[in-house]
Amino acid sequence: MNLKSIFTLLLAAAGSLTSTAQTYGAMPPQAAVSLDSCRAMALRSNKQLMISRERMNTAHYQNKEAFAAYLPAIDFTGGYAYNQRQIALLGEDAMLPTKTFDLATQSYQYNIVKNPVTGEPVLNNGSPIPSEVAVIPKDAMTFDTHNVFFGALTLTQPIYMGGKIVAMNKLTKFAEQLAGQLNIREAENVVYAVDAAYWQVVSLKAKHELAKSYVNLLDTLQRNVRMMVENGVATKSDQLSVDVKLNSAQVDLVKVENGLKLSRMALAQVCGLPVDTTFPLVDEDADISGVCASPEALGGYNMEEVYDRRPDIRALELASDIAGQQKNVARASMLPNLALIGAYSFSNPNLNDGFKKKFGGGFSVGVALTVPIWHWGGNYAKYKAAESAQVISRLQLADARDMVELQVNQALQQTQEAYTTYEMTSVNLKKADENLRTATLAYKEGVATPNNVMEAQTAWLKAHSEQIDAMVGVRLCDTYLRKALGTLAY
Repeated sequence: MNLKSIFTLLLAAAGSLTSTAQTYGAMPPQAAVSLDSCRAMALRSNKQLMISRERMNTAHYQNKEAFAAYLPAIDFTGGYAYNQRQIALLGEDAMLPTKTFDLATQSYQYNIVKNPVTGEPVLNNGSPIPSEVAVIPKDAMTFDTHNVFFGALTLTQPIYMGGKIVAMNKLTKFAEQLAGQLNIREAENVVYAVDAAYWQVVSLKAKHELAKSYVNLLDTLQRNVRMMVENGVATKSDQLSVDVKLNSAQVDLVKVENGLKLSRMALAQVCGLPVDTTFPLVDEDADISGVCASPEALGGYNMEEVYDRRPDIRALELASDIAGQQKNVARASMLPNLALIGAYSFSNPNLNDGFKKKFGGGFSVGVALTVPIWHWGGNYAKYKAAESAQVISRLQLADARDMVELQVNQALQQTQEAYTTYEMTSVNLKKADENLRTATLAYKEGVATPNNVMEAQTAWLKAHSEQIDAMVGVRLCDTYLRKALGTLAY
């Protein structure tokens, strides 16, 4: 191969960064997957997002549970009891004195034994002796309570619970909103992770094609130098230098290939796919420069609007509101509680109309009042602890707002730096291309050594690699800035 062919090959390689797209593995050709599709797959399959959504459901039903406390509670209680012994009101047959109506006195008089001489009652141990008695058998006052069935249907309507029900409803509503904000924050983290994995694959694919082009350049240079050595134009040292450089480039190519495979695995895992799944990406072989707007195009920002958009700040605000309602719940434990209670109770046997072995019952209505009087300061300590928790949550919110402002400014500076770096690498790339072209011409004319060409090739490789890093850095910084500003769409 002559010098003209080497020169043509070098210019062709320098003008193209990537070659035709290819997919690793033995998979059949697939449709290229876009960044939005990767985001959608990750949002559908991410386990942490699934947990976050279930926490939202939990908070929703807890709020419905708290609302149910406003409404009357209806409960039924029933039971059965077996008693070994019966209830006997008398230990033995009862002998009760009888009375008759005395017309003279117009009143009832006990029938007692009187002394026929004096007419005075005859006493036995100080008690008059009845002349007639009514016998009440013991069995008549013994009731069968071996098997007892009972039940009650109760209704309880809270009237005043010290504000606890209202506070719990507000608390659970804030908790539901908090779960929603945490879900948004988790989704943003997933999107950012997908973007990082996606652009890592794009970056390594571009570097892989670049490394192959670099190997091809060195391989061509090696063959040409070998021919020159055979013709006595170049030295053995020149050939050895090219051989060493080619071996190093081939090792670097293997490292890039392995890194590309690992980055594809990482992207598949983030998207919720098996790690051995490989698929082409839309941006793998596309021109990814000029896709994002510059930082100036994002416009200015108002920190209060940023706070309103940031899910983590909204979550801390809701946490502060929750702490305030927890304080109200603690205060309710020091206030009276009043409730209306209604019940229908029944039993078998029942005593509604004598002792009867059948079901019988009745209604009852009342109110229950509970007034805390003295708990040795326990309820007050609980209230003060809740008050301190509220102060802590407010301080955490203030600290987070300061950190968010710092984060936004850092993200903006990083994005501006990324754009500046990209512009500088573009300039360096043009210079590296021109340097390679002039070095090739000089080598062609015989005024440059193979080392000069390899140095130009190395500079060309570095310039292209830095521009790839800069392009990917621009996209990641853009995503990070939008996440910091709370404008990241997904």
